[in-house]
Amino acid sequence: MKKVFSLFILCISIFSFAQSKAPFTGKRSFNIVEGYSGTGTPAYYLNVKKNGDVYFGYVQVNQASGEETTEEMNAGKYNPTVMKAQFKKFNEIFYVKFDKEKIYLTDEKGNIQKSEDCCSALESDKGSCTCESVFYQ
Repeated sequence: MKKVFSLFILCISIFSFAQSKAPFTGKRSFNIVEGYSGTGTPAYYLNVKKNGDVYFGYVQVNQASGEETTEEMNAGKYNPTVMKAQFKKFNEIFYVKFDKEKIYLTDEKGNIQKSEDCCSALESDKGSCTCESVFYQ
């Protein structure tokens, strides 16, 4: 019985170390792709829970009518390589990875993307910029 209990404790320890610890807990907003005028650019956020669950969400306000659209989805446990956010209302899927200070738009394998859509007004002459954002609290 003592050997079974020791084996059980060992398995739990290995499982705990196998999971990557999220770089922070709490809610952070981000803006990877610069928005354009129209119905309102979504304000994206992520919320990392103490148990490692990561939720992605957005709030979008229609500038003409004032109507607010929101959605939040559970992306699963924190993964430092790549995480998938899939929003149903607008049939939107994107892949990201993040650390304590920034979030990066990636492909399915975790490679950081570059695009002219990710350039700020100051960088518009570059043609292609790294798709990243600092976090806002």
